[in-house]
Amino acid sequence: MRVFRGLPNAESRAPCALTIGNFDGVHRGHQALLARVSEAARARGLPVCVMTFEPHPREFFNPAGAPPRIAMLRDKLEALRTNGVDRVVVEHFNHTFASQTPDAFVKRILVDGLHARWILIGDDFRYGTKRAGDFTSLKAASEQYGFEVEQMPTVADPSGARISSSAVRASLVAGDLDAARAALGRPYAISGHVVHGLKLGRDLGFPTLNLPIAHKRPALSGIFIVRVHGIGEAPLPGVASLGLRPTVDDSGRVLLEVHLLDWHGDAYGKLVRVEFLKKLRDEQKYADLETLTAAIARDVTEARAYFAASAGAQAAVQAFSESAPGSSATGFSTSATDRIR
Repeated sequence: MRVFRGLPNAESRAPCALTIGNFDGVHRGHQALLARVSEAARARGLPVCVMTFEPHPREFFNPAGAPPRIAMLRDKLEALRTNGVDRVVVEHFNHTFASQTPDAFVKRILVDGLHARWILIGDDFRYGTKRAGDFTSLKAASEQYGFEVEQMPTVADPSGARISSSAVRASLVAGDLDAARAALGRPYAISGHVVHGLKLGRDLGFPTLNLPIAHKRPALSGIFIVRVHGIGEAPLPGVASLGLRPTVDDSGRVLLEVHLLDWHGDAYGKLVRVEFLKKLRDEQKYADLETLTAAIARDVTEARAYFAASAGAQAAVQAFSESAPGSSATGFSTSATDRIR
């Protein structure tokens, strides 16, 4: 997948099938939209292109009131890649971009800049200054410039509720990781490079991997049971703190710290993915480091119990599958993560 910061230069422009949006989270609604773009692109022999924005338009217009971020750009791009996208244009959202008329957006961006031949938009898509452009105006422009355009209706879950970034965000803010997983179609995770910290966790007896968070308002915060991908061959169990670390830091910097339960080594510089399994509690400000250390110890004990119970349940399933008539040892698979003790 190729990623462009802004419109591709003339040499890199090629006809494409295009969709446009923020794609925060790349949830199951987004995935359905991307599947439709891929289908249309294959039928026409075109690459799949996504245009997204940085910063989020709502962050540009109202920084203080913008919603929390579900995903950092790296995770968004990876999710787009795994959903079959061939090229992503990350457009810098600024005053100049926002002030374009709908006609200028179509001509400069869609036609001249991206050479779009087929375009899919969601039912809430708007474009141009004051959000004046909609499906009706885009349909009229398609007849003028010779591209196809299609609108996709809302994607709903089995209960009929709309699958949206707002719903995913609300689930994460509430710490409901099961609901977030259902809407995303995968466990919620954050990736990043491990950086050096203050080594305070090491002094307390709980060394951590430190991952900086680019956005000041992530949708998720608190203390969690996690597993970490990218260090060893198998995912590693751990406990994570995502937030402001109020007991030891008053800088306002958001940090993801992960204590691995049974691993020691040098992970600095590694790109890891932290998968969130269960929320244990909210962040708290403790009176002293002794009280903080005791709280971390309780979190670790609870995490160990969680992984032991998960391993026991998986072992029971495996034993049942092997003893059932006509079954074989390959009837069920046990992941490397579930074999961790």
